[in-house]
Amino acid sequence: MNIRMIAYLIGQMLRVESALMLLPLLCNFIYREDNLIAFLVPIVLLAALGTALTFKMPKNRNIYAKEGFVIVGISWILLSLFGAMPFLISGVIPHFCDAFFETVSGFTTTGASILRDVETLPKSMLFWRSFTHWIGGMGVLVFTLAVLPRANERSMRLMHVMRAEVPGPVVGKLVARIKSTARILYGIYITLTALEILLLLPKMSLFDALCTAFGTAGTGGFGIWNDSIAHYGSVYVDAVVSLFLVLFSMNFNLFYLLLLGHVRPVLRNTELRCFLGIVSVATLTIAIDIRHLYPGLLKPFRYAFFQVMTIISTAGFSTANFNDWPVFSRTVLVLLMFIGACAGSTGGGIKVGRIVLLCKSFVREIRHMLHPRSVNVIRIDGKRVEEETIQGALTYMATYLFLFSAAVVALSAFDNFDMITNFTAAAACFNNIGPGLELVGPNGNYWLFADASKYILSFTMLAGRLELFPMLVLFSPSTWKNH
Repeated sequence: MNIRMIAYLIGQMLRVESALMLLPLLCNFIYREDNLIAFLVPIVLLAALGTALTFKMPKNRNIYAKEGFVIVGISWILLSLFGAMPFLISGVIPHFCDAFFETVSGFTTTGASILRDVETLPKSMLFWRSFTHWIGGMGVLVFTLAVLPRANERSMRLMHVMRAEVPGPVVGKLVARIKSTARILYGIYITLTALEILLLLPKMSLFDALCTAFGTAGTGGFGIWNDSIAHYGSVYVDAVVSLFLVLFSMNFNLFYLLLLGHVRPVLRNTELRCFLGIVSVATLTIAIDIRHLYPGLLKPFRYAFFQVMTIISTAGFSTANFNDWPVFSRTVLVLLMFIGACAGSTGGGIKVGRIVLLCKSFVREIRHMLHPRSVNVIRIDGKRVEEETIQGALTYMATYLFLFSAAVVALSAFDNFDMITNFTAAAACFNNIGPGLELVGPNGNYWLFADASKYILSFTMLAGRLELFPMLVLFSPSTWKNH
């Protein structure tokens, strides 16, 4: 275990968080609020600790898979601990467990909240709360790699860090250098965010547009109004947010192909076509199911499409209280919670790409049972899928089901709520969505859970955002044994 290199990269991450926290500090000055100390203290602490850890680059720069998992796991925990400090110091969220839960929910782009009246928060705190979505959406370590000082990438093996943080069954480089890949990803991310802000400005203030775009880009869903996007009551706002939820749910590699002029591979992309197909079918069936709740022909489709996109993208915004919808519609939404967005996007869930891979693997096994001597190769987009990738998807699903079941049982032990509340709370946090059903529906939140349950849900949010294994490796005793 290369402890010094782990500490060096974590120190770089802390310095990045310190710099990013200057933006809500600027917001504090613009709106003349009294939260200077709340941001200044963590900024100074992050800068001092980060500088101490990065004062000298280690001679041994080797990073392997184990180091990559540990770096990502520790970084996201520290990111959340320091990120909770403004809420604690300002007194906006005085209880540590609540502040940590809220911050983890922000950085993991979950959007689950313990706040019952967000409109009373100072604007600087609302800005920081929404900004955590944007920071966590693409990954803070991907951003750190983009701004990392020039170094020998071959010796550092930074690909292990990116693979541990970027969601999806397969993570590859867009170009030869990891640093260049990280910069391309963040360039696309920033451009799409800026475009959404510009399109939202005609219907809302700059502050509202920024916070809404942060939540959309990170597919997080923290609202700055108690009734979320429904506050604006605008078809235009619903359409813009829905459109960008589609874009941020796509694999960012596809945007790079479009920039290169390769349109045909994007249109033929299996994962994207399946994703759009699932969205279309879910929207149509839910719109038909809720047609009696809304007058006219277009309103059911408007509410159905927005809610389908906000759930499958794992954003968690709302324009309607889907907790009151018929059982069929709620069942479809719960299934969408598990499916999630595309691999390589800012969304959570199991990922459409992994679902496609598992379905093809299932079909192959059935064919093999019927024809034992046949050789069935799984192909996606015309390319053969390696057996290692298939095995990884199966291992992920087995681990996913085990952890999810354990989370539901643990919640039931600490909180005697109804089954739907506990089940959907675990599903919403594990898949980084936010709202569930019943007590944690769009009009409810997580303040009523016991502290132990909030820590469990915080772990599930981190595990879900980091594709399970970084958190499992971090807390595995064998990781820290010297071999």
